[in-house]
Amino acid sequence: MNRIFLFLALSAITLVGSEVISGAVEKQALNVSAIVMFVIFVGATLGITYWAAKRTKTAKDFYTAGGGITGFQNGMAIAGDFMSAASFLGISGLVYMKGYDGLIYSIGFLVGWPIILFMIAEPLRNLGKYTFADVASYRLRQTPIRTLAAFGSIATVTLYLIAQMVGSGKLIQLLFGLQYEVAVMLVGVLMILYVTFGGMLATTWVQIIKAFLLLSGATFMAIAVMAHYDFSFGALFSHATELKGIEIMSPGGLVSDPISAISLAVALMFGTAGLPHILMRFFTVADAKEARKSVFYATGFIGYFYILTFIIGFGAIVMVFENPAYLDMAKQAIDGGSPILGGNNMAAIHLSHAVGGDFFLGFISAVAFATILAVVSGLTLAGASAVSHDLYASVFKKGKADSMSEMKVSRIATVVLGVVAILLGISFENQNIAFVVGLAFAIAASANFPILFLSMYWSRLTTRGAVIGGSLGLATAIVLVILGPIVWVQILGNAEAIFPYKYPALFSVSVSFAAIWFFSVTDNSDNAKQEHKAFEAQFIRSETGIGAEGASEH
Repeated sequence: MNRIFLFLALSAITLVGSEVISGAVEKQALNVSAIVMFVIFVGATLGITYWAAKRTKTAKDFYTAGGGITGFQNGMAIAGDFMSAASFLGISGLVYMKGYDGLIYSIGFLVGWPIILFMIAEPLRNLGKYTFADVASYRLRQTPIRTLAAFGSIATVTLYLIAQMVGSGKLIQLLFGLQYEVAVMLVGVLMILYVTFGGMLATTWVQIIKAFLLLSGATFMAIAVMAHYDFSFGALFSHATELKGIEIMSPGGLVSDPISAISLAVALMFGTAGLPHILMRFFTVADAKEARKSVFYATGFIGYFYILTFIIGFGAIVMVFENPAYLDMAKQAIDGGSPILGGNNMAAIHLSHAVGGDFFLGFISAVAFATILAVVSGLTLAGASAVSHDLYASVFKKGKADSMSEMKVSRIATVVLGVVAILLGISFENQNIAFVVGLAFAIAASANFPILFLSMYWSRLTTRGAVIGGSLGLATAIVLVILGPIVWVQILGNAEAIFPYKYPALFSVSVSFAAIWFFSVTDNSDNAKQEHKAFEAQFIRSETGIGAEGASEH
């Protein structure tokens, strides 16, 4: 196994180096620092994966790193898993484009974390083993609940992966001059290597390193911007309003009607608390106390990061917006305005060059690549776990699968997911992927979160209510996205959307909760009565940790 890994790793490093250098030479000026840091990061993370592979011997090692990650380490890894390229480049790009209103995304993402801290982290760790489906099915019937939870997880992971793969392809294509298809394949191959051989331990350390690099780079950028204005926010905002007008300091530029604002907030808030790759991280720590610490640290890191993206976005306005070095002059001649090279999502990348030159541009480029690899590795592991643990071991084998066969299925699922992610990433190259990200959060908020939350806190929840309600929430989210403005008008070319709002979560989450409640309270079957009685024992375990996985060891 180790020899196979070494051969594949060396092949990957050689391919990465040769493709990056040849692409850079052919298509754009050679940024030596970017290429060197890019290859160093890939080599270092593959080294970590080799180290982790030698320590990954059981299913518990593969899924949860043996439960030996500390609260601080896990908090950093959660932050690394959550702070995606969409967060770093997308939110700073939104602030660059819309000013104050770009904060709606960062605040929406952040508000989900207190819910996880106070209501989910500890009960999840006490009740579960490897995935959130362990909790949802704790006192309900295993087969239907795990099947629904697994499909909800796989749908969320696949959609999220499409967005990350397309984003990674476009980013690396721009930074290094690679062909889009080659860029997507590089990310996919490295992702498969990390997860297949290193499991959760390798994924965790890739996420920790990436979080440290991203926070360090963003801190330097923010300090460099503020230093230009003697650390005065008033001076920074004053200069920005001179360039883009006072409206960038006012709300309403991005989301104009209250329904859309509330619906977006619901998706970001409850979607965050239903993302399978985030929930899975709470099983990597020793106990519920460490799980709570994880969320505390993660919330601090993520909140700090989002403050930095706000400064970076305004820094890009004052240092990039009218700088000819970063503007697409051909597009400016056609469309007017000040379009920047690569689009608004490249605002942070251009700002890194403005404040730190070629060397810092190389560092931030490598960090952006690390960001993508860390997130897709976490997503792939969560998707593979849903297939191997929830479907194969618990549904098909009825809980009788041995550890080695379960790990084998997980590794096969990882390779399949990686290939699917590459193919979908290439297929969606020229599509509007905004709806994909929105749908991923809407599904997590509509199908995963209500079942998980109510299974822990509502004694009258039944299998019938959870399955019907979760399925209706899932279907409502998908249908409303298809009938909404992004898919129905922009992609399918119809004149007017049947459903007028871009964000369906307010409606789909309401449908899910209402249907779960109705079909549970009207369920008078013997199974339902047994499930009601089992709630008290579950609640005691969720609050005290008595009998929890790993409790005897710690």
